[in-house]
Amino acid sequence: MKEKTVAMRKLLTGVTIVTAKVDEKVNGFTVAWITPVSHDPPLVGVAVHPKRYTLELIRKSGSFCVNILKEGEEGIELARHFGLKSGRNLDKFEGHLWAEGHTGSPVMKDAVAYLDCKFYSSCDAGDHIMVFGEVVDHGKRGDDDLLVYRSTDYWG
Repeated sequence: MKEKTVAMRKLLTGVTIVTAKVDEKVNGFTVAWITPVSHDPPLVGVAVHPKRYTLELIRKSGSFCVNILKEGEEGIELARHFGLKSGRNLDKFEGHLWAEGHTGSPVMKDAVAYLDCKFYSSCDAGDHIMVFGEVVDHGKRGDDDLLVYRSTDYWG
């Protein structure tokens, strides 16, 4: 890791799975670089590497869903599953329950909360692309704490 980015690991962020759907193809990937951006309209920003398959689906569908994971081993395992495999040739959702949200994007049953978003805009941001979405629907399931990103949970 570059010396300049070591301190960035100390930033506290939640772990989410960002999902999208085009026709019958669904995919999602694990994201720890997400932030609220605006209250009016309600916007969130997600940092996406340009090679991510889900970015293709977001661009084609014009929507995505941020699924907020709950604290604990179950959340960590979901994050690993959706973050360490490619969905180009693999159905990451096999064995995982989900329903179509307001936008058609997958809302995961295991999420503690979700933000269903309509694509708003995007811009280049270093080696990532910032994708901004307007929250058009949301929900919360219980009072579980959210999964906080710790690189040691994934990279040792």
